[in-house]
Order: sequence, then C-alpha cells, then structure tokens
Amino acid sequence: MQTLKKYTDDQLVAQYAKGSNEAFDVLLSRHQSRIFSYIFHIVKNRDLAEDIFQETFVKAIMTIKQGRYTENGKFSAWITRIAHNLIIDYYRQEKSENTVSTDEDETNLLNRKDLSEDNIEDEMVINQIHNDVRRIVDALPESQREVLVMRYYRNMSFKEIADATNVSINTALGRMRYAILNMRRIAEENNIVLTF
Repeated sequence: MQTLKKYTDDQLVAQYAKGSNEAFDVLLSRHQSRIFSYIFHIVKNRDLAEDIFQETFVKAIMTIKQGRYTENGKFSAWITRIAHNLIIDYYRQEKSENTVSTDEDETNLLNRKDLSEDNIEDEMVINQIHNDVRRIVDALPESQREVLVMRYYRNMSFKEIADATNVSINTALGRMRYAILNMRRIAEENNIVLTF
C-alpha cells in the first residue's frame, strides 16, 4: 500500500484495471475530500452530496473495469467531470419531476394520484412489490445482500459499510453494483415488475 502511494493517478488506474483493489483505495483516499467538497459546494445538502459522491466512484469503477477509461488528461479532472455530470443529471431529473403543464384546459392540478389516498387495490399492488423485492433480496449472495441491506435499509454510507464488513470501500461498492445487477436479472428472469 505504501508503495502504491508513490504511483501517479494513471499508474494507479492501470493497477486497478489489472485487479489491484488497493490501487483504487489509494485513488479514492487521494481524491475523496476534494470531490466531496466540490459536490457539496454545489448541492449544499450533505445526504445528497454523499449519494452523488458514491455514485461518482461507482461510475468510475465501472468505466475502469470495462476498459473504457482513456488517459486523455488528468484523472482528477475526469472524476470531477463525472461528479459534475451526475449533479446536472440530478437537477434535470428534479426539474422534470416538478414540471406540470397547464396548457390543456382539462388539466386539474389538484386531481392527482399523489394527492389522494391509496385505495385497497393500490395497497395490494404496493404490498406485492414489497414482497417481490424481499424475495429477490433474499435470493442474493450473502455478501451482496449484506451491503444492500446496510445501504438501503439502514441508510449507511459506503465508508460505514466497508468498516462494518472489514472490506475496502471499493469492495463494498462492487458488491452493491453486483447486487443491483443481480436483482435486475432475477426480476427479468421471473417476469417480476417492480414499478407501481
């Protein structure tokens, strides 16, 4: 690990691409403070900043592992650009979710499903979705299920998960990624629809 700290960012990326998780841990510790500060400075919300920060490094991991990272500049600029794009995506999604057109005369802003109480049929569908999710989570390998439960049900950060499970942050992020991919696969194979 000490030797890796002397490596340049591009050398660390190359080592990580060859399978050295410790190389990514060095990259993460080298850039995490600056990237988190950058995100937090823009979004001004700690929870949101943590989510975008974690998503940034998940995206970096996936890009490097898929061999799509190209050394066309500095790693720090590349990872900052990923964070910046994720921030933009978040605000675009937020804006589109909060946009309602009143151009049509028959649009009644107060006649919306989210403003009404659920009926018994809605509750049954929601309960079925929850049961399906539980069954899919139970079908995951133990290590993936553990990370997923800690992240989504206990609201733990990836740093806390890594500490609790005695693995690197990179390993925790990887397990989460595989858990989500496996959940999608299981849902598709069993024709399970998880949307309401």
